[in-house]
Amino acid sequence: MRVVRYTARAAVALLLLPLAGCSGEDSDGQDRAATPSRLVAEIRLADCADWQAAGIRERRDSVKALRAFAGGPSGSPGGRGTVLDDGEAYKLLSRACGNRVARGFKLYKLYTRASAIGPR
Repeated sequence: MRVVRYTARAAVALLLLPLAGCSGEDSDGQDRAATPSRLVAEIRLADCADWQAAGIRERRDSVKALRAFAGGPSGSPGGRGTVLDDGEAYKLLSRACGNRVARGFKLYKLYTRASAIGPR
């Protein structure tokens, strides 16, 4: 019973997270550039709905976070994951997430699968 209660609280907190600080500015009118966006904070959880709701800066930051995530150490000794050019990745995600059916697609899956294919 206790686990269910904590799980429910965590779910509510996650649902309310996008509403926190919606304006993008502090009370004194300063932009919060120093704080990471919600989209970048948990890049493994971000999906196309998050991409569509994000601004240009958040999208660019998320592409950088995806590059860091995908280009990290791979299973082979000394190996690194393959990455896309940031501009190409931005275009790919904009195109893929532009389709309403894709709103639940995870950004990291789109990115890593495209990077595995390589440049076209």
